[in-house]
Amino acid sequence: MLFILIGIALFFAAGAVENLNLPANIHKGTIRSIGIVVIIIGVLTSCIKQIDAGQIGVQSMFGKVQDEVITSGLNFVNPLMAINTIDVRTQNYTMSGVHTEGEMAGDDAIRVLTADGLEVVIDLTVLYRVQSNQAPKIVREIGYDFKNVIVRPITRTKIRDNAVYYTAVDLYSVKRDEFQSRIFKTIEENLKIRGLVLEQLLVRNIVLPTTVKASIEDKIKAEQDAQKMQFVLQKEKQEAERKRVEAQGIADYQKIISSGLGDKQLQYEQIQVMKGLITSPNAKVIIMGGGKTPVILDSKSN
Repeated sequence: MLFILIGIALFFAAGAVENLNLPANIHKGTIRSIGIVVIIIGVLTSCIKQIDAGQIGVQSMFGKVQDEVITSGLNFVNPLMAINTIDVRTQNYTMSGVHTEGEMAGDDAIRVLTADGLEVVIDLTVLYRVQSNQAPKIVREIGYDFKNVIVRPITRTKIRDNAVYYTAVDLYSVKRDEFQSRIFKTIEENLKIRGLVLEQLLVRNIVLPTTVKASIEDKIKAEQDAQKMQFVLQKEKQEAERKRVEAQGIADYQKIISSGLGDKQLQYEQIQVMKGLITSPNAKVIIMGGGKTPVILDSKSN
């Protein structure tokens, strides 16, 4: 557009030189030619617009935003159109208590009140993107700073609105996933109405009051001790059961042996023992009796 204006100015300047019969009149043709060339260059540069990958161009003429957007690459457009680019890739907005992590300088964490009246500090990251076909609507209704106008306030408000349904302990432990799903749904609905897509909501950290955190740690320790004691008791029960089974087995064995040993079996076992003694090199005299006439076997050592 600048080249077009310069070219027009040169073209009319050549006409003024001619009408006023100024000394530069002899160069009026050259000036006019330069003006025409500059106008042509300006028209060509204004008609060709390059949009980078991951972006779209929003067109406006004299302040009126057009419904049609231009995509990435080289595009031929009306030279009178003003083109502003919007990033349609995934963007993130982080609100954190760590000064170097958040979008805002300093502590930008979200402080909420829970159902039990305690203040909990939440660090959060929002992943979102712009719907390409909704970009003109966003520019008309919100402007180009939709991150601070829409994403930030809606996210912080909806988190505070939903945190009141949970206690501090629930947010920190058992219902953290449920809370994240709930705020995702409510924030997603509000962003969608305004042409933005919520891709993911990351609850990065939940900081509880010091007293509550200490009580939770004590509770967890007590539960761990209880589980340890339960394990010990279970082990002792198993050991007692093992000993009972072992004792029962010994008793059953003794019962079987005692019931199966008759007089003949005992006599046979006695003879086997005597034979062992006879063949022993230390055996001298063995007397076998049992109420009958004894038999004496004399075995002299070598």
